[in-house]
Amino acid sequence: MSGAKKSAKPLRLTALFRDFLQSEKVSGILLFTCTIISLLIANSSIGHTYTELWAYKTGVSLGPLDFHLSIADWINDGLMTIFFLMVGLEIERELYIGELSDRKRALLPVIGALGGMIAPAFIYWGFNQGSATISGIGIPTATDIAFAIAIMGFVSKRVPLSIKVFLTALAIIDDLGAILVIALFYGHGFSVLYLGLAMAVLGVLFFLARRGITNLWIYLPAGLLMWIFMMHSGIHATITGVLLAFVIPFEKGTRTSVSYKLQHALHQPVAFIIIPLFALANTAILLNTDILQELGNAESLGIFFGLLFGKPLGITLFAYGSVAIGITKFGKGVKFAHIFGAGMLAGIGFTMSIFITNLAFNEQSWIQLGKVSILLGSAAAAIFGLLFLRFFAPMPKKEPEI
Repeated sequence: MSGAKKSAKPLRLTALFRDFLQSEKVSGILLFTCTIISLLIANSSIGHTYTELWAYKTGVSLGPLDFHLSIADWINDGLMTIFFLMVGLEIERELYIGELSDRKRALLPVIGALGGMIAPAFIYWGFNQGSATISGIGIPTATDIAFAIAIMGFVSKRVPLSIKVFLTALAIIDDLGAILVIALFYGHGFSVLYLGLAMAVLGVLFFLARRGITNLWIYLPAGLLMWIFMMHSGIHATITGVLLAFVIPFEKGTRTSVSYKLQHALHQPVAFIIIPLFALANTAILLNTDILQELGNAESLGIFFGLLFGKPLGITLFAYGSVAIGITKFGKGVKFAHIFGAGMLAGIGFTMSIFITNLAFNEQSWIQLGKVSILLGSAAAAIFGLLFLRFFAPMPKKEPEI
């Protein structure tokens, strides 16, 4: 909570933030269902046909620009840009008028998220230093918002309201960190020309926003053009979504603002179409004896232990350290068990971890092993986090439900 002159400032949630939480809870359940379905189909008699479907290439060529991608790549590079657009809009809203607009309140999840990225990366590095798989160091640093919120929903009575906000804000900041990692370290074949063209489009949109132009039918087609240029710049095209989010006029963030309308319009398509499609396309994994025998190697152990142990340790140590030196404060009713339990749930990497795995490795065997390790690490984090909060977290005083 932020310090006030006489009393603690009451915890306030924007209406869109409540909608975001509710959609993510349902999305998490749908995400789990799609993952199980995809794994069952991939390991059935039609598994080969199923995996070939996602690998099927389609597209067009526009002069020097080639857009022949697999269906999985269209989802990962195209539809996921819309996911990042929504995440960017949510980050922007929370920075301006939401939970992250209060410095003291915002700093706790920021510092926690930093610890939650450093510790898993350090664990992965410990297992993989000096090997070719070191490029996967960003894999265990991510948190899946939908799954984490959905699991916490099963023990909502055991955690105070401020912890629900803490985990959500931490996951959002974690996504921002993952986006930066992707942009900086997982690009390929850098092109100054196309990056310059993408930045030129961004500059024009920024100028229009400063002049008060609010017509979305200007920003969205221009965003598509920026995505086309970014696709060929060597920087991963999904970063376009976040960049576009921050040039769409926020105004005062009211229900009539274009930012609010777009974010509200994106919630359900992202939660119920894009993320489930991502799960179906990226968990078509053949669980044969070869991949199961590799679960004890450095890549797999780095991911598994990075998610299961690195996340809660990094988040808890950094959060408590920031409180100990007086730069942040815990919310009302927050105890050690709540922070540690939330940190364990933050070890559910899934969507972003799988996304980074696809970028980190060229070897299909490493990608498949990475995905299996993510599934196992995320499942373990979900189970242990749920049990820890259920049996060890003290019951908070009665608070309004999110």
